[in-house]
Amino acid sequence: MELTEQQVRSLYGKDVQDRSGAKIGSVRQVWATAGYPAWVSLRTGGRQEPMAPLGNAQMMDGQLMVAYDKATVTSAPSVDAGTDIPLDAEQTARLYQHYQMQPRQAPQRVPQGHEDLIRSEERLRVGTESQPAGKAVLRKHVVTENVHTTVPVEHDEVYVEREPITAENAGQVRADMGESQQEMPLRAERPVVAKDRVPVERVHLAKNEVVEDQPIDDQVRHEEVEANIPESSRRRR
Repeated sequence: MELTEQQVRSLYGKDVQDRSGAKIGSVRQVWATAGYPAWVSLRTGGRQEPMAPLGNAQMMDGQLMVAYDKATVTSAPSVDAGTDIPLDAEQTARLYQHYQMQPRQAPQRVPQGHEDLIRSEERLRVGTESQPAGKAVLRKHVVTENVHTTVPVEHDEVYVEREPITAENAGQVRADMGESQQEMPLRAERPVVAKDRVPVERVHLAKNEVVEDQPIDDQVRHEEVEANIPESSRRRR
C-alpha cells in the first residue's frame, strides 16, 4: 500500500520504526526515484544518514514503519547528513541491491507538445552561526572594611604592702627620722597594629559551551495541483 501524497508531505521529522516496532531514527529528507517518492534518509545521530525505502512502508500511530529490520536499515547506503543533492543512478542502484528490490519504472511521459507541470515547495533549512555575544572582564579593586578584634595587654599595678616590725626583727631595722622616697619602674603594654599582604586565592575566567534548544517560527510555501478533467475523459478506477 503506497503512502498518500499528504502522508509523504507529513513525513519530515517523524520517528521511524522497523518491522518489529524498534525505533531506528527520524525522517530527515524524502527522495524520489523515477518521479515518485521512494526513499527517506534517517537522522540517527551520526554524520551519515542511512536510506530506507518507502515501498511497503505504512503510517502507524503517527510513526513511519518500514518493512525491514533495524540492522538492514542502519547498514544501508547512506548520504551525508543535511545534504539535499538528488540521488544519482549509482546510489539508486546500490539501494535497490541492498534491499533486494526491483527498480521502479519511470512514469509514462505525456506526448510531445505537452509539458509536465512541476510542483514545488519550500523547505525550512535551519542552522547556526557564531557571532560575538559580549566580552567578559575580570577586574579587581580594593575594598576597605572595618575589623574589630581584641588583644590582651599587660601593665603593672602598684599597691602598698605594710609589714609590722616586731620585737624579734626590731634590731635589724634602723630607725631614721626624716624625709625619704622609693621609686619603682612601671611597665605597660600597648596594642601595636601591623598589616601583612598574603595571597588567599587564584582567580581566572573560564567558560563552558552550553547547548540549548531555541524555538524558530517561520513559514514555508508549497504548491498544490488541481486537475480539471471533463467527466467523460476521466479514467475509471
